[in-house]
Amino acid sequence: MARVLVTGGSGFIGSRVVRALTAAGHEVRVLDLVPPSSPAPGVELVLGDVRDPDDVRAALVGVDAVDHHAATVGMGLDLSDLPRYAGHNDLGTAVLLAGMHAAGVRALVLASSMVVYGEGAYACAAHGPVAPAPRRENELAAGLFEPPCPVCGAQLAPGLVQEDAPADPRSVYAVTKLAQELLTTVWARESGGRAALLRYHNVYGPGLPRDTPYAGVAAIFLSALLAGRAPEVFEDGGQRRDFVHVDDVAAANVAALESVLAAGTGARAYNVASGTPRTVLDLAAGLARVVGGPQPVVSGRYRAGDVRHVTAGTERITRELGWRPRVEFADGLAELAAEFSATLPLLR
Repeated sequence: MARVLVTGGSGFIGSRVVRALTAAGHEVRVLDLVPPSSPAPGVELVLGDVRDPDDVRAALVGVDAVDHHAATVGMGLDLSDLPRYAGHNDLGTAVLLAGMHAAGVRALVLASSMVVYGEGAYACAAHGPVAPAPRRENELAAGLFEPPCPVCGAQLAPGLVQEDAPADPRSVYAVTKLAQELLTTVWARESGGRAALLRYHNVYGPGLPRDTPYAGVAAIFLSALLAGRAPEVFEDGGQRRDFVHVDDVAAANVAALESVLAAGTGARAYNVASGTPRTVLDLAAGLARVVGGPQPVVSGRYRAGDVRHVTAGTERITRELGWRPRVEFADGLAELAAEFSATLPLLR
């Protein structure tokens, strides 16, 4: 059994991680700016800010490992979000790592994201694996959503991105998540610590935030459906993503924690995903079926900062940590829809 500090342990993913760690027999302390809506029994809560060295120092007393989830999430609204994202995600991580070094804590699980990849993996029939250029505004406006081969302009075939793919962050949030990984890698090398960098793909499940600028697309679709509106799907709906249930993500954290508590040094990245690509239209249509709501409308609208396809290979995390997803997609959607429906009177 280990004593684990979970930063951001009151949030959507962090709170499920807290419960999973507790169920696995670990002693958990949470550092967060706000208390959890449903506190887990036996969990110690420290109200504080990961950017405050004094709060971090107090929270680290007696700790064996840290699971770092405290962050500002989502794509951001515009460039005015730069200071907030960098100030929270990167400064907070730097303060935490410095505190861990001073306290002699050498084990860390970092909640990272698939956004560090930018676009996913692609191959051209003529030129093999290639990295597409950032999508152009004029092409998106013309409905040309698939990125072309940067060499010959032919249509590319999307594939599964692996952890050794080069980073290519394409939003403010993505840059801060990559910076977190780089800071953690330096910390591990210079302190002799061990870190697992968990690159979450599209996480959904109970507790998913809703009706905010940073809500996941599943929450946005369900909010529309339960209000009697057809969910709006951007572009042509063919964007490929990997939707992974929050309980599977929590289980990945438990497996990663046990890995970083074992012997060894350095930082290692892992995709946390279902391994099964699905389109955004698949998600919207699946949720519509579950709740008996109107079928989705494909609008052709777009956001310039979005990537077209990003889906993951999960061989490394299965091979090295023994983790694999357990929640079936249809079951997860039904569970999420049931939770949203139960709280519908509160949303009106």
